[in-house]
Amino acid sequence: MRQGVALPLHTLIWVFLTGSLYCQRPSVVNIGAIFTFNSVIGRVARTAMEAAVSDVNADPRILNGTELRLHMEDANCSVFLGSVEVFQVLDKNIVAIVGPQSSSIAHMISEIANGLQVPLISYAATDPSLSALQFPFFLRTTQSDAYQMAAMADLIDFYGWKEVIAVYVDDDYGRNGVYTLGDELEKKMSRISYKLALPVQFNLSDITELLNKSKVLGPRVYVVHVDPDPRLRIFTVAKQLQMMTSSYVWLATDWLSTTIDSFSPTNRTSLTVLEGVVTLRQHIPQSNRKRAFISRWKKMQKEGLASSELNAYGLCAYDTVWAVAHSIENFINEYRNISFSFIDRLHDMKPSEIELGKLKVFDGGSLLRRKLLKTNMSGLTGQVQFNEDRNRVIGGYDVINIDQMTIRTVGFWTNYSGGNTERPRGWEIANNEKPLRIGVPKRASFVEFVTELNDSHTIQGYCIDVFIEAQKLVPYEIPYRFEPFGNGLSNPNYDELVKMVAENVFDAAVGDIAIVKNRTSIVDFSQPYATTGLVIVAPIDNSKSNAWVFLKPFTWEMWCVTAAFFVMIAVVIWTLEHRVNKDFRGPPKRQLVTMFLFSFSTLFKKNQEDIMSPLGRLVMVVWLFLLMVITSSYTANLTSILTVQQLSSPITGIDSLIASNWPIGYQVGSFAYSYLTESLYIPRSRLVQLGSPEEYEKALRQGPYDGGVGAIIDELTYIELFLSRQTDFGIIGQTFTRSGWGFAFQRDSPLAIDMSTAILKLSESGELQKIHEKWFCKMGCPSEKNLESELNQLHLISFWGLYLLCGIFTLTAFLIFLLRVVLQFVRYKKQQAVPPSPLSSSSSWSTRFSQSIHNFVDFIDEKEEAIKRMFIHGGNPQGQAT
Repeated sequence: MRQGVALPLHTLIWVFLTGSLYCQRPSVVNIGAIFTFNSVIGRVARTAMEAAVSDVNADPRILNGTELRLHMEDANCSVFLGSVEVFQVLDKNIVAIVGPQSSSIAHMISEIANGLQVPLISYAATDPSLSALQFPFFLRTTQSDAYQMAAMADLIDFYGWKEVIAVYVDDDYGRNGVYTLGDELEKKMSRISYKLALPVQFNLSDITELLNKSKVLGPRVYVVHVDPDPRLRIFTVAKQLQMMTSSYVWLATDWLSTTIDSFSPTNRTSLTVLEGVVTLRQHIPQSNRKRAFISRWKKMQKEGLASSELNAYGLCAYDTVWAVAHSIENFINEYRNISFSFIDRLHDMKPSEIELGKLKVFDGGSLLRRKLLKTNMSGLTGQVQFNEDRNRVIGGYDVINIDQMTIRTVGFWTNYSGGNTERPRGWEIANNEKPLRIGVPKRASFVEFVTELNDSHTIQGYCIDVFIEAQKLVPYEIPYRFEPFGNGLSNPNYDELVKMVAENVFDAAVGDIAIVKNRTSIVDFSQPYATTGLVIVAPIDNSKSNAWVFLKPFTWEMWCVTAAFFVMIAVVIWTLEHRVNKDFRGPPKRQLVTMFLFSFSTLFKKNQEDIMSPLGRLVMVVWLFLLMVITSSYTANLTSILTVQQLSSPITGIDSLIASNWPIGYQVGSFAYSYLTESLYIPRSRLVQLGSPEEYEKALRQGPYDGGVGAIIDELTYIELFLSRQTDFGIIGQTFTRSGWGFAFQRDSPLAIDMSTAILKLSESGELQKIHEKWFCKMGCPSEKNLESELNQLHLISFWGLYLLCGIFTLTAFLIFLLRVVLQFVRYKKQQAVPPSPLSSSSSWSTRFSQSIHNFVDFIDEKEEAIKRMFIHGGNPQGQAT
C-alpha cells in the first residue's frame, strides 16, 4: 500500500522539480565571435564588443540577472582556420555568433550556422550574395555592398564617366562586389571596361605588374575594392608609377575610409599618397551616445585598453552585441529556457572518422532569429533594424576626399536622393583661414567693367557681378578676397596680371580679361561670359546719303498709318462731296482718279476741286492740320539727316589701315598691342597709347596729321561703350579677331570647370543678360543707342494723338452724312408708297431686300438739288438726274 502511494509521490516531485528547472531563467548565456584579431577591423571590433558586453551586464534593465558571456576565436584571415575555430566556439553552447568580418569566412560559417540553427550576425561581411536565401541564418548590421556599389555607380555617373577599371581582390568579397558594381553601372549606361584581380595575399610586385598592365588601357578612372590595408600599398605603387596625377581618377570603396579612420594622428603622414582620392564612408549620424562613446574610447586608449582609432565597423560591432542581447532578452522572457539537442546522425558516427558527436543544435535558433529580425533599437550607429533581406536598414554614405593629408566630407548619398550637393574636387579650393586670392584690375578708364571704388577696398563692376553670381552656383563654398592690381592712375597690364596667377601670387584673376593664346598657355580660363574681339573705330560719314534716304525720317509703322489715312480721307471726302459737287461726279473711272488725286494733292495745299459740303470742309480742316504737323516734322528730320556735320575716313578695314601708315591708337594694358606688333607686324612707332575714352575722342578728332590717330583698335565691348556717348565715330569693317572674356585660374584648378558650368547656367537662365543691362542699359544699351542715333527716325507714338483726333472727326462726319441720307431715303420711300400687287407679294424677301438696296444706292447717287426738288414737287428724281 505504501509502495503504491510512494511511486506517484516520487513522480510528482520529479515533475515539479523538472518544471521548476525548465522555467527558471538561465544564469549565463553564451555568444561567440569569430574574427581576425590583428586586423584593421578586428582590433577595433574586439575592444568594442568587450565594451558592449560589459555595458550589457552592467545594465539591470536588460537580461535581468542573466550574464552575457562572449567567447572569441581568431580566424587569422584564413577561411580554413575560421571554419575550424567556429567548432571551438560552438562547443560552448552558444546561441549566436557575432561576425565574422570576412565575407569569405562568412560563406563557410553560414553553412555551419544553418545546420546547427545558430544565428550568425556580422558587422563587417559586406558581400551581397550573403543575403541569398541560401543563408537564412545570416544577418548583418552593416551595409551590403549592393548598396555601396549603387552609391559608387551614382558617383561615377555624376561625373559623366562611361568606362572604368576595377581593381579588386580575387575572393568572394572582391568578385561579388565588382560584379554588383558592373550591374549598377549598366543601369547608368556605363561599364567596367577592365577587371584587374589581385591575389588574396597580394604583394608589391603583384600590384606593380597589374598597374603597369593597366597603363596601356584606355580608361583612366580606377575603382579599388580590396580589404583594408594600413600600408596603402596600391596607392603607394601608383604614386611611384606616376599614376596619381590629374590624368588619373582614383575611387575607392569604404575599405579605404575604414583604413584611414583607424590611423593614429601620428600616422596621418601616410595620407600624402592619397592626394585627390575619393572614397565612401558609412554615414553615421551624430548623437549624444556616439559622442559619449568616442570620449570613452579615447580614455580607453590612454589606459591601453584600445590599440586603434575608432572606425565605423567598431561602432557596428558594439551595436551588434546590443542587438543580440535585446533579442536574447525577448527570447527568454517568452520561452524562459535555452536548450540544445544532439544531432543523431553525427552522434552515431565512429570517433575514428571525425569528432562531431559533441555538436548540438540550438533548439530555439529559429525563434531567436525571428526576434533578431524584429530588432528596433537606437544604437551608436543610429536606428538598428533589418529589412526583408536580413540586411540592416541603413542611412547612406558620406563621400569623402583626401586633400593635403586632410579627410574632407564633400557629399552625401542615399538610395532615395542619389548624390547630393557637393562634387569631390581632389584638393581644397580654399578655406576661411586661407581664402582664395583673386586679383582684379584696378582700371582707370571704362570703370563700368571693374575697378576699386575710391581706394575704399570695395571692388565693383560688371565683371565682379558676373563672378559673384556665378560662384553662388558652384556646389561648394568658396571663401575669397579681392586684391586690386594696378595703381588706379592708368590701366594695368593684363598679361602681367595673368602671369601672377600662373606664379601663384594670385589664385585667380577676375575682370575684363581676354582669352588669348599666350595667356591660355600658362593658366586655365573659365567659359567666356562675354564675347568680344578687336575692331577699328574711326571718324565716319554721317550724311547717310543713299537712294532711299527720303524714307528714313519715318519708321515703317509711321509710313503705313499715314498711307492708310490718305486712303480714308479720299473715300470720305468723295462720299461727302459726290451729291453736291460736280467735280466729284461723272464716269466711275473719272471719279476714282479724282478721289485719290484730291487726297494726295492736299500735301501741296493746292486742290483743283473745291470742297462745298460743310462736313467735308470740317474734315479737311482737321486733315490739313495733321498734314501740316506731319510734313513739317518730316522736312525737319530729313534736313537734319542730310545736313549733319560731314566727317569721313578713307579706311575700309584692317588692310587699308595697315597700308595707310597712319598712327593707330590702342588701349593701355590691352592685348591689342601684342597682337598688332606680333601678329600683324605693325611697327611699334605707329602705335599710340591711349588711356581713356576722352583721349580716344581727342586723338580721333585731331586726326593723323595733327598729332592724333587715323583710327583706334580696341575690343568691341569697350568700343560699344565708347560709341554710346559719341555720334561722330563708328566701327569700320568687321571684327577681325574672335575672343571672349573669362576668369583666369591656376593650371588644373577644378574651379575653372565649376565656374564654367555656373556661367553657362547664368546664360541659360537669362541672368547674364540682366547683369549686362544693369550696368550698360540704364540709358539704353550701347547697341540700341547706336541704332537710334544712326536712324533718328520719327515713330508713330509721337503722333498717335493727332491721328486719333483726325480719325474721330472724319468718321463722325461720315456717320452724320450717312444718317441724313438714310432719313431722306425713308421719307422718299413713304412718298412713293403704292399698294402691293399680287405679283410683288409672291416675290421672296431676299428679292425685295436686294431691290431696296439697289434703290438706296441709286438714291445716294442722285444730286442733292434733285432730291430737294423731289420733296417739293413730289416728282421722280431719277428722271431729272444728269
